[in-house]
Amino acid sequence: SPFLFTGMSFSTGGYSAEYGEALSSVLLLNSKEEEVTERTDLSFMTVGLGVANTQAWDKQSLTFNMVYLNLEPYQQLIPQNITWNKPYQSLSGEVVYRYRFTSGLLKVYTAFDHATFDLNQESINTPQPTRVALANTNGYTNISFKGSIGDGWQLTTGASFGHGKNQIDLEQDEVYNQENAAHFKLKLRKSYSDRFKWSIGVDQFVTGFKELFSNTAVRFSSGYDFPLSAAFTEVDWIFSKKVAAKIGARLAYNGILKETQLMPRLSLAYKFAKNHQFSWAYGTFTQAPRADYLKYATTIQSERAAHYIMNYMYTHDRQTFRVEAYEKAYTDLIQFNTQTPQFNSDFSNGGSGYARGLDVFWRDAKSIKNLEYWVSYSFIDSQRNYRNFPNTVTPNFIAKHSISLVGKYWINDWKSQLSVTQVLSSGRPYNNPNESLFMNGRTKPFSNLSLSWAYLISAQKILYFSVNNIRGTQNILGYEYANTPDTNGVFNRRIIEPTADRFFFVGFFWTLSDNKKDDQLNNL
Repeated sequence: SPFLFTGMSFSTGGYSAEYGEALSSVLLLNSKEEEVTERTDLSFMTVGLGVANTQAWDKQSLTFNMVYLNLEPYQQLIPQNITWNKPYQSLSGEVVYRYRFTSGLLKVYTAFDHATFDLNQESINTPQPTRVALANTNGYTNISFKGSIGDGWQLTTGASFGHGKNQIDLEQDEVYNQENAAHFKLKLRKSYSDRFKWSIGVDQFVTGFKELFSNTAVRFSSGYDFPLSAAFTEVDWIFSKKVAAKIGARLAYNGILKETQLMPRLSLAYKFAKNHQFSWAYGTFTQAPRADYLKYATTIQSERAAHYIMNYMYTHDRQTFRVEAYEKAYTDLIQFNTQTPQFNSDFSNGGSGYARGLDVFWRDAKSIKNLEYWVSYSFIDSQRNYRNFPNTVTPNFIAKHSISLVGKYWINDWKSQLSVTQVLSSGRPYNNPNESLFMNGRTKPFSNLSLSWAYLISAQKILYFSVNNIRGTQNILGYEYANTPDTNGVFNRRIIEPTADRFFFVGFFWTLSDNKKDDQLNNL
């Protein structure tokens, strides 16, 4: 829920030694420290209902949020390119409790969700569609404390627990899997001066996974128990008004793979003028193999990456400009010799690859009155030889060029906020078995123009309309080819496309609060 956070940042690489188990990037979510305003938010949408409420007292607050989604009424009105036996439905909820002690803040967060759907999946390799049904349930809780413990030390500690299970039906095949995970963390930070700060901490992860596959002829189970321990240390050192450094390292022991990894991290920042800064970052990173591999093999090792990043940033008076160039070298990537990972696959860490690129971002809320807009462009050149690839190629999730333009304009006379989003990207690779070169095909470029209109009926009531892909662009996500050629020696194919050309959304959002001013406009 957006009500729970004060902001978020997506790090494309070179991130702090405090974080691990990610080859490329981390998403940092900053949850609210305290709630001081009591409010209730009601949401009535074409796809479901939502309610959120916050109660605040002298030193504590309690927030809950619940959302019910059901796509069946919407899909009865809007034709879909897929046959649903039971459209997507979900029920989810969150509760946050905060208590302010004299020396710190305690936060307790818990969430759950349950989702189901049932559809008939077409395939070029079967004369009749395959029934696919999924029931998914998740539960999550974390408890954290942040405060001072004397002599200049700041303590951050907490624990989280997660439970997830899936029941999947594929015609006569049934798959059941379940994962239980726990994370314990302790971090200490001390400021020795305004120019020197030291952090040290430990992480402990414990994950248990099990899966059962069965049909009328076969019953097969797999799973693993995965402990991972890590310690990290980092210093923030401001050499002068213009130069600063963050130097750290992370040491991790993977209990299932019996391996120890030391990962150094370094970043430097140079403020060469007011509001202008250059920064450089280097680090090594590891990530344990996915559950799809670990459930069959524990003799493999973690995948590795080295990051080299250079960044320029300008920020001033509601304007931000950022340019970042990067290179990432991947080693020890997982390879296997079958069409999909399975119990008799031959797994190894023989894969490698690279990613290099440029990200450009510009955000402006100053130049034109009542207008806020941002533009982002990404160029990426990446190749990998991993999974069951026969050689080094660009994976099918890579679009070499991507650009996004977003604008929000407030029209005071209309009491309305108009928003437009244009997303463009170049075609993505796909493998055409009719060609001799692997992954040599390219889909056509992707384009999506979306519009929305938020109308303030009153100070706390908003009527909201949006249309995704308003032009009805026929985007192609990829192709599925036949497993065997026809009598002419040609592998036939079918197009993989979105389930509908457009998506329409109508919502009514009503906020009730003592100050009579709060609303949900910033979240729309």
